[in-house]
Amino acid sequence: MFLSRRLFFSAPLTFAHLPHSWASAPGVTDREVVFGQFAALSGPAAQLGLRLQAGMKACFAQVNAGGGVGGRTIRLVSRDDGYEANRAVAAVNALINEDKVFALAGSVGTPTGLAAVPVISEAGIPLIGLFTGAQGLREPFNRNLFHVRASYFDEMERIVQQLTTLGVTKIGVFYQNDSYGEAGLAGVRRALQRRKMEPAGLGTVERNSVDVAKALDQLLKTQPEAIVQVSAYKSCAAFIKAARQRGYGGQFFNVSFVGSKALADELGDSGIGVVISQVVPSPFQSALPVVRDYQRHMAAMGEKEIDFSSMEGYLIARVVTEGLRRAGRGLTRESFVAGLESLYEFDIGGFRITFTPQNHEGSRFTELTMISRGGKFVR
Repeated sequence: MFLSRRLFFSAPLTFAHLPHSWASAPGVTDREVVFGQFAALSGPAAQLGLRLQAGMKACFAQVNAGGGVGGRTIRLVSRDDGYEANRAVAAVNALINEDKVFALAGSVGTPTGLAAVPVISEAGIPLIGLFTGAQGLREPFNRNLFHVRASYFDEMERIVQQLTTLGVTKIGVFYQNDSYGEAGLAGVRRALQRRKMEPAGLGTVERNSVDVAKALDQLLKTQPEAIVQVSAYKSCAAFIKAARQRGYGGQFFNVSFVGSKALADELGDSGIGVVISQVVPSPFQSALPVVRDYQRHMAAMGEKEIDFSSMEGYLIARVVTEGLRRAGRGLTRESFVAGLESLYEFDIGGFRITFTPQNHEGSRFTELTMISRGGKFVR
């Protein structure tokens, strides 16, 4: 039971008189709770982190305008890791030890996430909304990690199902030469093996590089009917443009991590017909209540651009907010995790999330979109 305001201020302000969670939970005061984000905010993958951040901030601003959660506003502190593993570790350590954040939200990337997990696990700090579908961050189960998006296995199954339904059997893979690319390739292999198939050809690119010439040579000589891409938007765009210049007429498929709008912007007219799997509802279709909320709250922040990445950031923030509500006023990391684990078939205006104490893979939603003229997206 909380003390009245008059009794609280008449007593000496010592930790002994404070509720235990206020004295012990990092990043929590009676008026504020602080979350940390480590993500690419600069470099070739910057738009991924920046747009995720924009969506989260749009949601938190509306929550704060309404008085916050339990009287506490939510503040987001972001640190740039440049989409590099060593910088991600440094960023997480700084968020925990210097910024004293309560929890983490909206991280970007597989190699960065995998590098940060030991630090996260040792600190016992929750991370909600990893912008990656890699299985290595889902298995084995880690109670600190909460996934708001479907896995790469789910996305690749949808892509391969679409291609084989259309009669396409020669499928090549262009992938980033790191844990993200390997995770995507594993998803493609898994989906193909279910159909007794193998990739027609493979080509790799280094992280944060657009040197795609060797990969292009390797893949084109196998004459694939379609190429699945598992890399960041700049390298994928460079590959598509170079392939088109050499007369390649096959189809290109990308997973959601590519950053749909960023890829469309990089490609311009070369992007027409490129297919991207998505793990969140279309931010351009206002049929769902959550999309209408997202559009309205982005506009209130002065954000003129809407896109899939900021839509995902918005959904992450909605999950964070509900977890805080369920944790109650006596907020600790343990009560927050318990609050999140009580989200069973939680409906965020047409997008459902389910967490349990045994399973933190909140969604398996996937759909395919295609870039059309003017960089617009159609389903």
